Amino acid sequence: MTLKLGVIGTGAIGQEHIRRCNNVLQGAKVVAVSDINVEGARAALQRLNIQAEVYADGHQVIQSPEVDAILVTSWDPTHEEFTLAAIAAGKPVFCEKPLALSAEGCRRVVDAEIQHGRRLVQVGFMRPYDAGYRALKKVIVEGGIGEPLMLHCAHRNPTVPENYTTDMAITNTLIHELDVLRWLTNDDYKSVQVVFPRVTSKSHPRLKDPQIVLFETQKGVRIDVEIFVNCAYGYDIQCEVVGETGIARLPEPASVQLRSEARLSTTILTDWKDRFIEAYDVELQAFINDVKAGVLTGPSAWDGFAASVAADACLKAQQSGAIEPVEMPPRPAFYDKQ
Repeated sequence: MTLKLGVIGTGAIGQEHIRRCNNVLQGAKVVAVSDINVEGARAALQRLNIQAEVYADGHQVIQSPEVDAILVTSWDPTHEEFTLAAIAAGKPVFCEKPLALSAEGCRRVVDAEIQHGRRLVQVGFMRPYDAGYRALKKVIVEGGIGEPLMLHCAHRNPTVPENYTTDMAITNTLIHELDVLRWLTNDDYKSVQVVFPRVTSKSHPRLKDPQIVLFETQKGVRIDVEIFVNCAYGYDIQCEVVGETGIARLPEPASVQLRSEARLSTTILTDWKDRFIEAYDVELQAFINDVKAGVLTGPSAWDGFAASVAADACLKAQQSGAIEPVEMPPRPAFYDKQ
């Protein structure tokens, strides 16, 4: 069976997902798309050499009898609306992060899914599908370094545009660590503090860069994450887990080692799409396979909610400078049995 997909939003990430679903992955094809810029959507399909129905409204995609499952890759403020509509229509939905703009919005999605009675939502957190993170998780689960005690992490971008602001370091950048570090440690956050070192000269007046975010988890693990989005030298993701009996580090991306001009060097990537392109492929193939099997196993609406609760606490900590609590309610049994 070929899974027929509808894609809401044909911007950069939407076009990437349309391309991979039709040309790279197995068992699915995009049959309908929508975008507020209808002509832009048509032009995108033409560039990709893909035939699909084009709608002006994402709700038309959801209601189309030709569409089996939905990919939401539209403007962030629309994610909650379209995900709720997909649940109401009983159609599985892959929603790029964020699931909603607030923890309250994410909770509305969680409640709607529970009311429906079956998991329909997967959130687009791709790092748990990255081969390096999976290898790191395997070491932890198998006890290769004993119980984790501390994590030292970094999320560095070469540069960001002028419209990138201090809060976006949390909502657009750290949000990936907020999810993957919960997954790595199998633990929720207890508290968070944000501190600001000296600001880089490569920043601008609306952006305090870099930032250091300090977490304590419910089990007492201490985590520090450096966010440095104007580091200039490349796109660099680091994660070191310090355990009771050893240390495990996230593998570096494969790169040819070069000996030239009296230097020993390896290339550092500069584009996030290149760093995690294989993870995106694995992530969406898993979603396709799970929908066809009738059971979703990827990052859930509850994971999206948990990341949003932590993000809200981080934003508060940015303003207060204090240690702020991360107040997570108990996980619903609905997500334990899925």
